[in-house]
Amino acid sequence: MRRVVVTGLGLVTPLGIGRTRGSCVRRTWKRLIDGHCGIVSIKARSPDFATLPSQIAALVPEGMREDGKWNAKEYGLARADERRMARFAQYAMVASEEALSDAGWSPKRESDLEATGVYMGSGIGSLDDVYDTTIAFEKGGYHKVSPLFVPRLLINLAAGHVSMRYGFKGPNHAATTACTTGAHSVGDAARLIQFGDADVMVAGGAESCIHPLAISGFARARSLATHWNENPTAASRPFDMDREGFVIGEGAGVVVLEELEHAKQRGARIYAEVAGYGLSSDAYHMTAPREDGQGPRLAMKNALRHASLKPSSVDYVNAHATSTPLGDAAENRAVKELLLGEEGKAKASHINVSSTKGAIGHLLGASGSVEAIFTVLAMHYNTLPPTLNLHNPGNPPDEFNCNYIPCIAQQQNVRVALSNSFGFGGTNASLCFRKL
Repeated sequence: MRRVVVTGLGLVTPLGIGRTRGSCVRRTWKRLIDGHCGIVSIKARSPDFATLPSQIAALVPEGMREDGKWNAKEYGLARADERRMARFAQYAMVASEEALSDAGWSPKRESDLEATGVYMGSGIGSLDDVYDTTIAFEKGGYHKVSPLFVPRLLINLAAGHVSMRYGFKGPNHAATTACTTGAHSVGDAARLIQFGDADVMVAGGAESCIHPLAISGFARARSLATHWNENPTAASRPFDMDREGFVIGEGAGVVVLEELEHAKQRGARIYAEVAGYGLSSDAYHMTAPREDGQGPRLAMKNALRHASLKPSSVDYVNAHATSTPLGDAAENRAVKELLLGEEGKAKASHINVSSTKGAIGHLLGASGSVEAIFTVLAMHYNTLPPTLNLHNPGNPPDEFNCNYIPCIAQQQNVRVALSNSFGFGGTNASLCFRKL
């Protein structure tokens, strides 16, 4: 079967955007490693936010590009693009442009365009358009509905817009699997290359649904942090004893995946190989994970099986860990049971695992691809990103005895790494990356 490698990276995150082309990833990575946090108060955005139990979010900062902030026009999106594209699709477009530039892939030959595809997903898409159009229809009826309503709403239009912008005529696909979307997009795209449907895939996830309705829904499901409204940067605390829920975030993460020989022939820089991809289902509950972590363990086990690697070869795990009491505990149990093995020869303290959601919150459908990029960068720079706000691992303390990279980044040679993503409905995915 054909081998797949990562040759390009693109990011739009709450840690900021690059001032120049190709610098978005570098800016986010540096701020992540330096311990910065992109979570802020949103109660001043509108009276509706001020009445919610959770009044914080991880926002892509808006402002001037020279300050590393989001301004659609300055990132090459015309006014017509803004009308046609929902915000999540705009993020996907900018992240895709950076990833393609990073990969040095700008095909013009028909054969290359036909061999390049796009796989871009989102968990929720444009909730703003649903809400605003519903209100407009209620007040004014049919004539108040924009002809662009449905195209802005459809999640696959992020992939559609990217393919139209660059003329890519290969597979055009989209996943929408809650918070596992980004990981599924990367893993599924890799398989399209493995099976010969494409030589190059632009893959990832994008999300922008910081809306009172979305926050209300997650809060009613008791998923969000609600006791840190006056101290936003301390709210997302994966694996910490005082964790109470996730912080909603927005952004996009896009990778350029390429068949290995194709990348080598054109002299592309190779970050890592997508060595394995594992999927599973909890088959248990709509929103709660199994306490024994069976689903995540199966996903990681399958990823390593496809990579023909033993659990002992894993140097780092980028955890899904969203800062919820049940989810973090279940994943921690799964990681330990898999990597310690039946014989228990390794020590838990030798397991390197961290969650970057302390810095960027939970980007929902974009989280899997953004965190996959962080995992690849951890391998590329041999640097483990920190788990912010982790001061007292626990609940129960005796089970949380791995090396969670608390608060400060660590240097570590990383040759094999796992990136985990799990979503509502019990859907699980794990990506295994290997250094070439």
